[in-house]
Amino acid sequence: MHELPMPTFPFASLTRFERPQRSASPTALRQPEAKPARVEFDVSWARDEADVRLSQRLRYQIFALELGANLTVPRGSPPEHDIDLFDPFCEHLLVRLKRADGTPGLLIGTYRVLTPANATRIGGLYSDGEFDLTRLQPLRKRMVELGRSCVHPEHRSGGAILALWGALGEFMQRNDLDTMIGCASVSMADGGHVAASLWSQLRRTHLAPIEWRVEPRLALPVDDLRQDLPVEPPPLIKGYLRCGAKVLGPPAWDPDFNTADLPLMMRLADLPARYKRHFLS
Repeated sequence: MHELPMPTFPFASLTRFERPQRSASPTALRQPEAKPARVEFDVSWARDEADVRLSQRLRYQIFALELGANLTVPRGSPPEHDIDLFDPFCEHLLVRLKRADGTPGLLIGTYRVLTPANATRIGGLYSDGEFDLTRLQPLRKRMVELGRSCVHPEHRSGGAILALWGALGEFMQRNDLDTMIGCASVSMADGGHVAASLWSQLRRTHLAPIEWRVEPRLALPVDDLRQDLPVEPPPLIKGYLRCGAKVLGPPAWDPDFNTADLPLMMRLADLPARYKRHFLS
């Protein structure tokens, strides 16, 4: 990744894509608040640079501090933020805990969404740098890319992820979009054996048809790694698979993040009936 001038944030340029008209006050990141008996979430789309900075701060805490990613950010970036050249072109989805008085509190989850129009403006998808996506060309006009997804470690199962997906489903329907793609990362702290074993397992059960297959530009050397470990998909990947997601091909190796990245695609038409009722109501 190359150093680039500090970007601006042209949110007003996304006039074709309608966002929920909900606002949320930026909240400084801190230690997790005491959770009430029933956890409630506030879901909103970033409306200004301050909201985006919150998202980038959470991403830094997860990717750099927890997972040990070697982040390269644009020159002039504030410290302890994960920032790249795609951020100004993306919509940023935020999930916060609700305080007792109903106002939004601590940010505990985020996604960024790159729409087809803005992918054209910036010259492609983030995933184009990791995979040859030639076979997905017929889908691009109605395809969004999900990226930089992360959830606070205390909220990685259940409500937070469902809240994110509910907002994404609403966004997709409102803007006549039908396909989501993205890279699901698996840590390589063990040298890559878990990632290789997970790919070996998923290629037998969730591999996409040949017309949607993609190839990694820097492939994880799976033939040199163990592929027989009894592994469970991480919660986020497991959730995607339950929603009908397909694995598009073998994992790429991302040396900066020290992860193996599995290319996934999820189409609204493939959602099981119970998820359609939940996310597309």
